[in-house]
Amino acid sequence: MTLKLDFKFIPTEGGYVVPAPYRASDGAAGLDLHAALDEAVTIEPGARAGIPLGIAVAIPHGFVGLLCSRSSLGVKHGLTMANSVGVIDEDYRGQMQVWFVNTSSEPYTIQPGDRVCQLLLLPYAAGEPNEVEELGLTDRGTKGFGSTGR
Repeated sequence: MTLKLDFKFIPTEGGYVVPAPYRASDGAAGLDLHAALDEAVTIEPGARAGIPLGIAVAIPHGFVGLLCSRSSLGVKHGLTMANSVGVIDEDYRGQMQVWFVNTSSEPYTIQPGDRVCQLLLLPYAAGEPNEVEELGLTDRGTKGFGSTGR
C-alpha cells in the first residue's frame, strides 16, 4: 500500500533546504528526514536539543505520523529521542522537529543535512472513552510487569 504524503519545505533562516523525504531502500517502512540547520549543533552528554526537520506535512486522514529514531544514532552514539517517539497528528501543519537526548559520555554533533530520524505513517482507530463498572476477564487479569515470563 502506498500513500501520498503532501509536504512543503521550510528553509532555515540562512536559506538551507533539506532533501525531500525518501525511503532509503525499497523495503524501508520509514521516510528518512534530515536536520534543517544552518550550522552544526553539538549535544553534550546528558543534554537535550531540538532539531528542526525543515518540512511540514499533511498526514492523510485516518493516519498518524510517528517520528522514530534512526537505530544507528542510538546504538553507535547514544543519541535517542527525548520522548521515545514523536506523534504527528493529521491536523498538524507546522514544521516538524525532533528532540534528542545524549545518553552517552561523549558529545555528539549533528551537522546540517544529517539524516536524523524517520517518519512512519500508520492507520489508527480513534478511541472514544467509555466508562464501565467492570472490564472483561482475561487469563492474565491484573498481573503486571514480568507476569508472562522471561
